Amino acid sequence: MAISRRKFLGSLGAAIGVTTTGTLTKAYGAANKHFKGYPASGGILHDTTLCIGCRKCEQACNKVNDLPQPEKPFEDLSVLDKKRRTQADEFTVVNRFGAREKVFVKKQCNHCLEPACASACFVKAFTKTPEGPVVYDASLCVGCRYCMVACPFDVPAYEYDKPLTPRVTKCTMCAPRLKEGKLPGCVEACPREALIFGERDTLLKMAKFKIQKHPERYIDHVYGEHEMGGTSWLYLSQAPFETIGMREDLGTTSAPELTSGPLSAVPIIVGLWPVLLTGVYAISKRKDKIAKEEKDDALQAAGIKANEEMNQKLEELKEKMTKEKTAAINFEVKKALEEVAKEAETQDLEDSEEKGKQEE
Repeated sequence: MAISRRKFLGSLGAAIGVTTTGTLTKAYGAANKHFKGYPASGGILHDTTLCIGCRKCEQACNKVNDLPQPEKPFEDLSVLDKKRRTQADEFTVVNRFGAREKVFVKKQCNHCLEPACASACFVKAFTKTPEGPVVYDASLCVGCRYCMVACPFDVPAYEYDKPLTPRVTKCTMCAPRLKEGKLPGCVEACPREALIFGERDTLLKMAKFKIQKHPERYIDHVYGEHEMGGTSWLYLSQAPFETIGMREDLGTTSAPELTSGPLSAVPIIVGLWPVLLTGVYAISKRKDKIAKEEKDDALQAAGIKANEEMNQKLEELKEKMTKEKTAAINFEVKKALEEVAKEAETQDLEDSEEKGKQEE
């Protein structure tokens, strides 16, 4: 039986998680220098000329990530009448562009080669893996939401409805499925092969071949090849990218180069790094002067002290963020109650006037 190109490339790409490092747990954050990507890193090519806006990718994403069902079923395409963005419980959305010739574009985390979210995250809750996905560790997150501000694609979302255990959510490129040798859910579900998973370098060659073979069908540009230093999610389009919701003002400079300066002024960074660096400096000075036992004791003591101070500062930040969220929620609730009361008062007045007219 013949195997489709998507299935072949997908199977080849899914093996990346096994052949490169064998695990998705070894991850790396962005560095302050240009990075061309990990060898054999995975990616996804989205050919928007093949997308029909069926939302099968949204449905698959919802299922594999065990997300709550949306208010409107996935078969209801009326949601395409309004431009949408990813939400805390929606890791991907399809938008429709164009008046006459409709263009459908899937939006999700683009999994940058040097992620802005990872560059902005001072606790390393976001990391870029050699396999392609940018993954998130909720146990490290302090809820500062710098990642949301830093992302040029406006992707990360915050669970505001969970004040005690909020997370930042986004597409994971189905990292757990890749670890098992499976395709990302959206790729597997796409009926038109508008989504193809494989090695990023191979996908780039495929995209450029498509452009060369059908210049009348495609804009001569692979979106994501160089934007913000490059992304693992690549796009082909028949319409200018700026007309289908894609930013073309990002340039090719990676996020770390843009954020390394401003991040040095973040108060918590300034407070934590001296503690850590002082400990490292002291230990390095004693390195050749003390015995192994003394060095181990010094390392343990420095580690405990640094961890205690770091944990204290993180707890203070968490408490502050929780108070701010609680205050904001209370304000909105109070405002809503006042509006309801006002509407009820207006309705009572109207009913009274209507009754008076009837009696007359």
